[in-house]
Amino acid sequence: MRNSIAAGRRLATRIVFAQAGVSLLMALLFLAQGWRPATGALAGGMLVALGTTLLAARMFRGDAISGPMAFWGLLLGTLLKWVLLVGGLIGLLGVWRLPPLAVITGFTAALLVHLAGLRFKD
Repeated sequence: MRNSIAAGRRLATRIVFAQAGVSLLMALLFLAQGWRPATGALAGGMLVALGTTLLAARMFRGDAISGPMAFWGLLLGTLLKWVLLVGGLIGLLGVWRLPPLAVITGFTAALLVHLAGLRFKD
């Protein structure tokens, strides 16, 4: 029998590491424009990786739970993730005034990794 909770944890871990790797790659690409764009790309991507970590921690926090509890865990985790992402983007673009193109590129690349990662099976 397959343990779907363990498989979900492994998938979430792989996606977070892939998002961090793509964030680093985007930062290296933007390093040609300077430190601030590289920092913006890294911060935008790592923001998504942090949000995915928060979602996974909320969803896979314990042993098997009932269907309604799993649904509410997913719902609350997704809400927390998007609150973190929107607040983080406001901080990166509004407070620290990092270059918007770099931040949005890192952010988008990490989100695309999440979508691509969901297509892979264990």
